[in-house]
Amino acid sequence: MSAEAAPLQHNGQQDSLQDQMAALGRNARAAAAELAQARPEAKQQALLAAAKAIRDSQAVIEGANARDMAAGRDKGMTAALLDRLELTPERIEAMARGLEDIAAFPDPVGRVLAEWDRPNGLKIARVSVPLGVIGIIYESRPNVTADAGALCLKSGNAAILRGGSESFHSSGAILDCLQKGLAAAGLPQAAIQRIPTTDRAAVGMLLTMSDTVDVIVPRGGRGLIERVQRESRVPVFSHLDGMVHTYVHASADPAMARDLVVNAKMRRVGICGATETLLVDAALADSQLPALLSALQAAGCAIRGDEAAQAAVEGVAPATAEDWDTEYLAPVIAVKVVAGPDEAIDHVNRHGSHHTEAIIAEDAAAAERFLNEVDAGIVMHNASTQFADGGEFGMGAEIGISTGKMHARGPVGAEQLTSYKYKVIGSGQVRP
Repeated sequence: MSAEAAPLQHNGQQDSLQDQMAALGRNARAAAAELAQARPEAKQQALLAAAKAIRDSQAVIEGANARDMAAGRDKGMTAALLDRLELTPERIEAMARGLEDIAAFPDPVGRVLAEWDRPNGLKIARVSVPLGVIGIIYESRPNVTADAGALCLKSGNAAILRGGSESFHSSGAILDCLQKGLAAAGLPQAAIQRIPTTDRAAVGMLLTMSDTVDVIVPRGGRGLIERVQRESRVPVFSHLDGMVHTYVHASADPAMARDLVVNAKMRRVGICGATETLLVDAALADSQLPALLSALQAAGCAIRGDEAAQAAVEGVAPATAEDWDTEYLAPVIAVKVVAGPDEAIDHVNRHGSHHTEAIIAEDAAAAERFLNEVDAGIVMHNASTQFADGGEFGMGAEIGISTGKMHARGPVGAEQLTSYKYKVIGSGQVRP
């Protein structure tokens, strides 16, 4: 189905968008009730069958992605956004492996999180349960369709997906594979649905479906997150933009600092874990700063820096106040020289998005202070911020990096998509 011909047909007649959205919600609610009771083996079978379908459908997925890439180029999408959108054979295989990894993980539903006995003989247990129906809104990355659908399935939740319009055809081809997996395992195909239109009004409707949707997970830029937080009547797991910093402490090993900084910025500039601002200790302004900036320039990175950074090497443009709050998603980095850990931590906490922050240091006490005092979902020591990824954390995959503080924080995998209930077992006790 093309993006232009997106509305569903019911009984040969075109329903209103509101009716379509209501139907999605009702179908998802019914599927969620069935999934909550599904055997772990059935969910595993569905995921493995979906992985096989992705491999078998590689040519179809590549063809759909080619349509999206062509449209993206015509719209003038940046190289970083096109990189997010592109599905190479390697990325398609990675999607399939990701589903297999999720399938292999222990089932997160039904775990006894804690249990205890009361003096009156009551036995109480806290047990993990699915959240229910999860609405997931994301932008250009079509692989999120596979990750989000699979994680919701593994955790016993029904998913209503709304990918970006630029990835409409790619996401549709991937969704077909996920639904083939559900069918192979005898699970309801409505367990993973997507909004079948690129009409932005559908997002607004999803945000108000509190009767059938339990949680909204937005994954995208600041504009999307702010809209969801402003309009949603459904609880939100916020996944804000990646205003990520790397701080090079005075004790940093020079070779390690150079390698980590270049990787953290330039490995893939369009992902949320890419470093956007580099903070360098003033004690290194003469000894390490020129080499760090030269290495970034050699890798093709443009630099916008303060006066000390401009003095270190040629070709550094003056940084403005706006640069300290900009997620470039491009081969551009802001550089600031700081007096020490106090100023570095203060800068990160004022300008960061609570996503991922890193320190490069040999001084263990300085590193521990940074890890303790920086307010972010992920804090790192002597590692590239590009590791800010649920798959790299051994979680199989992630829906995104939650920058909020309620319930889930950091990478959101299958375990984070569960809640809990209390089971209380008595033997006839009455309360006096």
